[in-house]
Amino acid sequence: MVNNLPVKTLAHKELTIEGYSRAAVQTYWRIPELKFGFDLGAHPWDFMGTPTWFVSHTHLDHIAGLPVYVARRRMMKMEPPTIYLPAHAVEMVEHVLKAFHRLDRGRLPVAIKSILPGDEIEISRELVVTAHATKHTVPSLGFIVWERRKKLKLEYADLRGDQIRDLRLSGVEISEERRVPLVAYTGDTSPAGLDDNPDMYRAQVLIAEMTFVAPGHRKDKIHKHGHMHLDDWVERAERFQNEVIIASHFSTRYHDKQVEYHVRKQLPDFLGGRLHLWL
Repeated sequence: MVNNLPVKTLAHKELTIEGYSRAAVQTYWRIPELKFGFDLGAHPWDFMGTPTWFVSHTHLDHIAGLPVYVARRRMMKMEPPTIYLPAHAVEMVEHVLKAFHRLDRGRLPVAIKSILPGDEIEISRELVVTAHATKHTVPSLGFIVWERRKKLKLEYADLRGDQIRDLRLSGVEISEERRVPLVAYTGDTSPAGLDDNPDMYRAQVLIAEMTFVAPGHRKDKIHKHGHMHLDDWVERAERFQNEVIIASHFSTRYHDKQVEYHVRKQLPDFLGGRLHLWL
């Protein structure tokens, strides 16, 4: 297998989180068991088999790999992929792909889907993805992946099995859908992207940005440019209910050891061992 881009991996229960993110360089994530990923700032060769992608926003470190990915799928005679984009970007991205088609003289077959905050994308009978407005310098989205389960309605919880059977046979709807947030992805955002979407704090796995960590960097300026500081995480430490928390998208101003030093100083237990630095 061609190993042309860095990929880190973390397994949790039935899910595997793969990817890499560095501010202004490249961001790409995928969950192979779910058969989709987030952002296409670059595209590792072995991510090519993943057919569906959700793009958070159109900065190049999050979307520049799109034409390459589509071209590789076509070259390998794979089905055209499906790309979900913030609605404002669809027309412009289609123009970009047409330009690359003319430059490359090769087709770029792809299904581009427009999404807005509040939209729900049904992936399967068990899974749905919801889109959520985040706060960045361009229109941006975060995403939550939900597992849908059919559960007996509470008013029927004390009934015997034969009574439940009779109700079902009579046409009464005895079950209801309940959703469990599996994975939340913030993309690039100021703290509002988390605070305005509190279900992200409940997801089993949270993938979020922590672009800045040094004490001397001004939070007001960082927030204005749609990013988060380590201090923002410290202030919200009690809100994270997640089983796994991945902090990523660190600024290239920092060496990995600097990031580890500052995080360990302010969050010495790494949020009870749940916090993983994607370095």
